[in-house]
Amino acid sequence: MDTAPSALPSTSTPAQDARNRRKGATAAALASAVEWYDYFVFGIAAALVLGDLYFPAGSSSAGVLASFATFAVGFLARPFGGVIAGHLGDKRGRKPMLVLALTLMGVATTGIGLLPTYETIGIAAPVLLVTLRVMQGIAVGAQWGGAMLLATEYAPEGKRGIYGSFVQLGVPIGVVTANSVFLLAGAFTSESAFAAWGWRLPFLVGLLVLVLAWYIHKHVEETPEFRAAERALAEKEREEKGQTTEQGAGKAKGGDGARNSPLRTILRGHLGTVFLAGGSFAVNTATFYILITGVLDYTTRELDMNRGAVLTVSLCVSLTQLVLIPASAALSDRIGRIRIYGLGAAGIALWAVPMFLLIDTGSLLWLAVGTFVASCFLSIMYGPQAALFAELFTPEMRYTGASLGYQIAAVLGGGLAPFVMVLLLETTGTSMSVAAYIIGLAVIALGSIKVLADRARSR
Repeated sequence: MDTAPSALPSTSTPAQDARNRRKGATAAALASAVEWYDYFVFGIAAALVLGDLYFPAGSSSAGVLASFATFAVGFLARPFGGVIAGHLGDKRGRKPMLVLALTLMGVATTGIGLLPTYETIGIAAPVLLVTLRVMQGIAVGAQWGGAMLLATEYAPEGKRGIYGSFVQLGVPIGVVTANSVFLLAGAFTSESAFAAWGWRLPFLVGLLVLVLAWYIHKHVEETPEFRAAERALAEKEREEKGQTTEQGAGKAKGGDGARNSPLRTILRGHLGTVFLAGGSFAVNTATFYILITGVLDYTTRELDMNRGAVLTVSLCVSLTQLVLIPASAALSDRIGRIRIYGLGAAGIALWAVPMFLLIDTGSLLWLAVGTFVASCFLSIMYGPQAALFAELFTPEMRYTGASLGYQIAAVLGGGLAPFVMVLLLETTGTSMSVAAYIIGLAVIALGSIKVLADRARSR
């Protein structure tokens, strides 16, 4: 499924084109990795310490629920980031919005690392924590579309899948790095010191995001497809209105042309595609966040497993995604996005029950097996997802459309998943209820994928 060209004619030399591709793909991958690192450290901290420090309550489960609710707030904010950055990114360019998203994330994450606890400043502590989490959500909602398009719109013909996977690798890199930093913080501090200040160290690493934002601003060029779309729109307006070249270009940037209303274009004619994209991906985000945050809480609080050992398993499992994600993306360049994407969704549905049966044994070995197989299916689905979403929309509305689809999935799946998992475990007393939740989302995904496949065949 490839509805738009991967590369456009360029006036630069082949060597310059190759250098720009490498620079764009590297910047996109690094932006994704550091942004997701900042986002994931909150999820780990929510499972380990934030409930006691910012939401003191009568029971540990109540504190965890409040902490995971704050975690979910970040997801609710992500569509706003996607809409704002998508609208401006389709008008002004991919790069400026990516730089802005990275800056916002760096400020928010560092702020969490410096935030006093409930014991120190009372109710202001959870209020400020929620505010900073909202800022993180807006930032990551804005970031994904910019990084994804920076990679895919620089891709040479026939390689959009593998180039898009560079951005997707940011997720496992972020998980591995976040888990590693938390493991180091725990290894070099006592339990009391970790609860008092050790957990803050991973958040303060967020300052590095600001350095990357500066680098992209100074050294990375706008994507060729966006520049070509700007030129095409300017030419169209010159022909229609008889304006000069300068007036037409100015109109494309600031007037009433089509580029000024990418969101309106999406809402009027492509909203169904946005919801299908979101429905197809919600199971992936839900399962992923259940694995990295919900299972961490469940195994340490309910099954009395060692925190460091569980984090190590999560880290090792995430490392395998560094191979599987680009492999599945490269395969999608050869045999099609939908086939690979659908295979991953079907695998998640079939493995949900066996995975929790293995986790419930309380054995580290079976925990590793259960989460590893699930991670394989997630990777198979996640690899081609960036290219698939990019190809659902034309360049002038691609940032808006792809971001909205992705962030809808994040809200419906990822943001609520750890909260729903704790709630289901508390009310039903069995992990099979969580497996049923995953299967239900997988059925929605498979239905959405079928409709997208039928539309592709009809075209």
